[in-house]
Amino acid sequence: MQVKKVGRNGLVSSAIGLGGLALTGAYGRVEPAESFRTVGHALDLGVTLIDLAVPGAGGARGTVERLVGKAVSGRRDEVLITSCGGPARPERSVEASLRRLRTDRIDVYSLHLGGTARVEETVGRMARLVADGKVGSLGLCGPTAGQLRRAHAVHPIALVASEYSLWDRRVEERLLPAARELGVGFSACRPLGRGFLTGRVVSPEQFEPGDHRLADPRFEAGNLAVNRKLLPAAEYVAAQLNLGLGRLALAWLLSRGDDVVAVPSTRSRIHLEMNAAAAGVRLTPELGASLAAAFPAQAVAGGGRRRPP
Repeated sequence: MQVKKVGRNGLVSSAIGLGGLALTGAYGRVEPAESFRTVGHALDLGVTLIDLAVPGAGGARGTVERLVGKAVSGRRDEVLITSCGGPARPERSVEASLRRLRTDRIDVYSLHLGGTARVEETVGRMARLVADGKVGSLGLCGPTAGQLRRAHAVHPIALVASEYSLWDRRVEERLLPAARELGVGFSACRPLGRGFLTGRVVSPEQFEPGDHRLADPRFEAGNLAVNRKLLPAAEYVAAQLNLGLGRLALAWLLSRGDDVVAVPSTRSRIHLEMNAAAAGVRLTPELGASLAAAFPAQAVAGGGRRRPP
């Protein structure tokens, strides 16, 4: 597994991480025993970043934090754990996460600031948790470039997490350049486009009730039919390189820079192995540019509307 020094704040992470959202049942039913084995297998493959920045402070996230805490018991020093919370009472949120994870520190604690948060006040409170040793570094989930700059002025921000993939490159406009200017690492969430970039999603009828993709306009039947027309160019490249489409999509993200790590979410050990293998793929700059050109932002149907976490 390729290891990256992410940003200028001392974070070292595997190029491919493991996102926790799929372990909550967001993309289909979860079998707890398999989820437990998946986390352990991630460590065996050299995956060190486990991202637990998922919705549901006392519900979904709490369940996954307990599972991960148990799965990494005895191997805690092999893992870079990230979790998250909102601006309301972050101290209480951190204490709850520490109990569920059965650890004395959270390596990166990321804040969901929202549109009206008091950035300086909230980050200042979180800085005290860093000083106390309960949090190793601070991160931000889905901030604007302006929020990142304001937060970083109060306390160094080590990691920004936001959606980034071949079919969603909005962060390249402002957020990613700001992160690079400040030396902040970038965690690419939903790097497989919630499964779209694997080529296996052909209809919203595939999704079980409660699947988060049912609320994502990009997966509405009409939009999905339009969006699937974007895939053949990438499928051709994948075939030429003898790669699966998902592996190619992850390799493309890793080619964006040494400060970018990809954090696909899965509840399957088989898919985990496929994702981890992407760290060994090297794309030429020309190939990376041609793939990006195959997914122009304005061509993604439903991509300009608000989407859920």
